[in-house]
Amino acid sequence: MDGITGLAAVVMALAIPTSVFGMYTFYRVRKLRTEERLAAIQRGVAVPMEPDLSQAAHSRRAGILLVAGAVGYMLAFSILARYEPDAMMAGAFGAIPFALGLGYLLDSALIYRDSRAS
Repeated sequence: MDGITGLAAVVMALAIPTSVFGMYTFYRVRKLRTEERLAAIQRGVAVPMEPDLSQAAHSRRAGILLVAGAVGYMLAFSILARYEPDAMMAGAFGAIPFALGLGYLLDSALIYRDSRAS
């Protein structure tokens, strides 16, 4: 157990600053884009607005990412189960994001169908 605790400590020590840096970078890029757009508007330049994704596109993207992540998770633990049989129990938890991803894909299909019916 001591090896796992040390590994977890190292992973957390590297993951937390990396995620904070990522959030700060996202904030700065968004702020710079906003400032650039405002400066262009003040000069009288026509700034095209980026189209937002539709609700169906958001659901489709979330569904694809969740299903792909779940398949990768289950595949990784299935490979690991060849050497450690108890790892298959952890791989079974991949069914949760897989089911969520299928739900998002179903939501996307229903939104698309409803938009075509209207």
